Amino acid sequence: MSLIAIEHAALVAAVAASRDREAFTRLFDYYGPRINAYLFRLGCDRAAAEEITQDVMVSLWRKAHLFEPSKSSLATWLYRIARNRRIDLLRRDRVEFVDPDDFALDIPDESGVDADRMLDTQMRDDILRNAMNHLPPEQLALVRLAFFDSLSHSEIAEKTGLPLGTVKSRIRLAFTRLRRALEANGVVEAD
Repeated sequence: MSLIAIEHAALVAAVAASRDREAFTRLFDYYGPRINAYLFRLGCDRAAAEEITQDVMVSLWRKAHLFEPSKSSLATWLYRIARNRRIDLLRRDRVEFVDPDDFALDIPDESGVDADRMLDTQMRDDILRNAMNHLPPEQLALVRLAFFDSLSHSEIAEKTGLPLGTVKSRIRLAFTRLRRALEANGVVEAD
């Protein structure tokens, strides 16, 4: 975790714990212009970008207690809120066609690291981790043996005492669930 991320997590904690206005102001001054520019680059007009930015920052003020630094960075959390608010606005305005390229995360790189790739990877990891936590225990155990312990289906069957067909079908069912979760969150395209 970078120093900025650690500092921002502490500021959010101060907002959550005591409605610290100075901490909120620092976060607003840092993220407000960035979120506004991000939304403008995604095609929002200036008024809509400002409205959504204000909404995102109000969400930070009201829901700071919901931020969990162990699950994502503050930037990921705020940009995700902004993205979702933009989608809500598009739906509200009954826009029939939405270009999938609009959802490319175009976050400015200030650290020298490819922020787009890092944010995209972190979001995908968060979604996948959450989806794995919702798998039935018997499927999760087999997925872990296959992909974390690098065991073949035959080795898993031998180790668990399950029939080979059961191992294969449970892993296939787990993959189907994981794929649906990734599709629902726009990480992969539906077939």
